[in-house]
Amino acid sequence: MVEFLVALVAIFETWSMVGGQSHLDLMPWYAKLGYVMGLALVTVMATMASISHERAWNAKTIACLVLALIFAAGMGATTYYYHVHENDDQASGADDDSITLLHLPEAGAEAMK
Repeated sequence: MVEFLVALVAIFETWSMVGGQSHLDLMPWYAKLGYVMGLALVTVMATMASISHERAWNAKTIACLVLALIFAAGMGATTYYYHVHENDDQASGADDDSITLLHLPEAGAEAMK
């Protein structure tokens, strides 16, 4: 139980440092909770599988590792999705908001008549 609670805190902290807190703020709570709870549960299950058998790396431990990698890939894909789809309030053009006035030369104005 203690490992599960420590894993929850560690996964949330690591995800906010690696993925960026601003992207996590855009995600719905159930996506964050599902990924973190799943990864923490798989971590505890891998620990149980490694200490309950004679060899630490057994079929259950490797299966838990594969599940953990799937959860981590899902977390990365979700973070990338919210990174790509975040709204930018800045203009995509120049840095300043000045207006440029274009003057046509007189010869150009006579040619248009």
